[in-house]
Amino acid sequence: MKSSASSDLALLLLSLLFMMLGVAVSQSNNTRGARPWMFTIVNNCSYTVWPGVLTTDETSQSFPTTGFSLRPSESTSISIPRSWRGRIWGRTLCTQDSSGNFSCLTGDCGTSRPECSGNSSIQATLAEFGFNGDMGDFYDVSLVGGYNLPLMISPHGGTGGDCNSTGCVADLIGDCPSELKVVNGSETVACKSACSALGEPQYCCTGDYDSPATCQPTSYSQFFKTACPTAYTYAYDDAASTFTCVDVDCDITFCPTPSTS
Repeated sequence: MKSSASSDLALLLLSLLFMMLGVAVSQSNNTRGARPWMFTIVNNCSYTVWPGVLTTDETSQSFPTTGFSLRPSESTSISIPRSWRGRIWGRTLCTQDSSGNFSCLTGDCGTSRPECSGNSSIQATLAEFGFNGDMGDFYDVSLVGGYNLPLMISPHGGTGGDCNSTGCVADLIGDCPSELKVVNGSETVACKSACSALGEPQYCCTGDYDSPATCQPTSYSQFFKTACPTAYTYAYDDAASTFTCVDVDCDITFCPTPSTS
């Protein structure tokens, strides 16, 4: 009887211990899952880049900033709300005239100041993110609207999914097809997507081409895909170009070195 009572007491204590551990793990997971992501935005380019930020879901929490400047070798870290959905890109060749009006030759977001307040027509390399959305947490680097400079997303500290780096480290300006070039005088400063440049349904995945079955890669999207295999290059390029990762911090690097990838 004494031995049986001791065994019952030991089992009870063991059960209580497991319950306490379970509560601790659950609370820890909830705390980690609720914490904001930390973005570190780095400019490795030899010129100033003005990051632009757009929140694409009106129900999302606001991003702490919509635009700022980074000189060469500068970086900044920003705490991101867990419910945020939006995009970040680099604006280049920006100037401010004598009246204070601000504009950029690439990645311009349609405002007269360094902060962005709208989407405009962003023909630039985009870092896209969605936290706690219908698709869960995801990120990608998109060339669907065009390309203006190399960009890399490098996650660290995440769990689950496929927490891999993605981006476009190649410099595509020199090899950009002539019909896609964005020029300033005699200089090519960016490369449009075929949809932006030509507007045809087969390039924009619209009309009869508005489905994964009918909208297939084109020679133009293949140009981007060959140079940047993990980047999003046309509307239905999800499978090879969208990444998921839980509770992760990210470095977003303009002009990453080859070792970044």
